[in-house]
Amino acid sequence: MEIIWRALYFYFNYQVSLRQVKELLLDRGISLSHVSIYNWILKFGPELETKFRRHKRPIFTSWKLDETYIKINGKDKYLYRAVDKKGQTIDFLLTAKRDTKAAKRFLKKAIRQNGQPAKITIDGSHANKAGIRNINKEKNPQIEIRTNKYLNNLIEQDHRNIKKHTKQKISFRNFHSAKIILYGIEILNMIRKNQTCYMPLFYKTPHESYWALVV
Repeated sequence: MEIIWRALYFYFNYQVSLRQVKELLLDRGISLSHVSIYNWILKFGPELETKFRRHKRPIFTSWKLDETYIKINGKDKYLYRAVDKKGQTIDFLLTAKRDTKAAKRFLKKAIRQNGQPAKITIDGSHANKAGIRNINKEKNPQIEIRTNKYLNNLIEQDHRNIKKHTKQKISFRNFHSAKIILYGIEILNMIRKNQTCYMPLFYKTPHESYWALVV
């Protein structure tokens, strides 16, 4: 299992391809095909997310919500993301469409995992505003909606940190594999941001925190 988790760490944490992960492992005396590594990613990527969420640190109640496009098999899909006022990642969701239904799905997931925010800042998206309003019909107290594209610069910058990792990855051929890979990248990004309760209480580095989670 150590070899599997090491392969996932290399792939999700660094801007490398599957073949480059193969070379990194070969340098450590481990000979594998890139196909085996890919299959490990699909099988154990969701387990990594489950392990992380058990130890995710609480976030602030002021959120910034936005979505960014992701190419899958040549077509635009959308990665919904939110960060808090300190830039901590709140949650993420890959969707086929960018509309009110997708925004509401993301918000319901984020609230279920992290609790209800006091306010959400968006960039003026009508779909996102409608999604929050739909959620407000079911919530009391209601979520304050703030619209200011300049206040959303923080999440725009965070999008870039995620998307630069996808440049060296295998081309996303289907929705399922893209979802697992993107979520793995998000998890390692959160570990680097010190968002696991293992840091800094017991482990001082993201690398140490990762291994504390998976072993």
